Amino acid sequence: MIKSFLFIFFFLICFQSEAQILNPIDSGINTSLRGLSVVNDSVAWISGSKGWVARSLDGGKIWSWNQLSAYKNLDFRDIEAFSDSKAILINAGSPAVILLTIDGGITWKEVYRNESPDIFLDGMDFWDSERGIIYGDPINQKMVLLKTNDGGANWENISDNNTINLHVGEASFAASGTTIRCDSKGNTWIATGGLKSRLFHSKEYGQSWDAYDCPIIQGKSSTGPFSIALRKKGLGVAVGGDYLNDTSRVNNLLITKNGGKSWQKPLISTFGYRSAVEYLSKQSLIATGPTGTDFSDDGGKTWRNLSILGYHTARKAKSGKLVILTGSDGRIASLTY
Repeated sequence: MIKSFLFIFFFLICFQSEAQILNPIDSGINTSLRGLSVVNDSVAWISGSKGWVARSLDGGKIWSWNQLSAYKNLDFRDIEAFSDSKAILINAGSPAVILLTIDGGITWKEVYRNESPDIFLDGMDFWDSERGIIYGDPINQKMVLLKTNDGGANWENISDNNTINLHVGEASFAASGTTIRCDSKGNTWIATGGLKSRLFHSKEYGQSWDAYDCPIIQGKSSTGPFSIALRKKGLGVAVGGDYLNDTSRVNNLLITKNGGKSWQKPLISTFGYRSAVEYLSKQSLIATGPTGTDFSDDGGKTWRNLSILGYHTARKAKSGKLVILTGSDGRIASLTY
């Protein structure tokens, strides 16, 4: 009886550990890929350093690459795609530009430029196909906020809507484009880190803001939340750590049940610094970083290491099940789950 029980137990453990598989894809391009947007089970877009951007129309198996000649010195840290023809690119650093394509990446239009030496855009997300928001590191202690109401063709500076100043040494991380999240009801969440970590929240399309302390590891410029993921009814996860000590598991992940107002620690955390976390369902999540990729099937309470292969970001299709991961040296993978 005991032997039968042990056999069943170990069978379930082995089956569970093999239920999710990373499938590496050879991109053929040597670039650091941090921008990722998966539209559906066929269409995905990625972006990276040295002005590279690519699109796949077959679920990530084959990628069409384009190095934007006028922007070869820029690092495109985030991309938002809406279809096989429309996508928006932003870079980190100065000058800051926003590029828009409506012809599948054949041509790109520069719809915003900021030459300030202090500008540094961190990420973007959209509430719907027309309304979206981009945020960046603070200038004069004020978080940079840009908003569009016409699908990205024009951008308005709404930084003054957030009256909460950032602390000295408090900024954010353009590690995966997932330190900002929006939902279809007008909610926006933005995570800050460094010497101080907080979660900023707006209920009304960025018109006004609250801020909640996030007690993840913090206190140095290399620490804090590097990615957040939110679901309905305030369920959410913040993941990060210290990228200069990327194998440490100390206080590198937190769970919230009320949209960031309070936080709880997991029973078993991710296996090191992680720069991206994504819900695959209410209970299933994937997290990844340079030292590996982890999986949770209990809402983030416990994590197990899925692979020692590490990536910068992971995103699930907006409509569908396709999950793509991207990382350093042109590294790409899909997830079977």
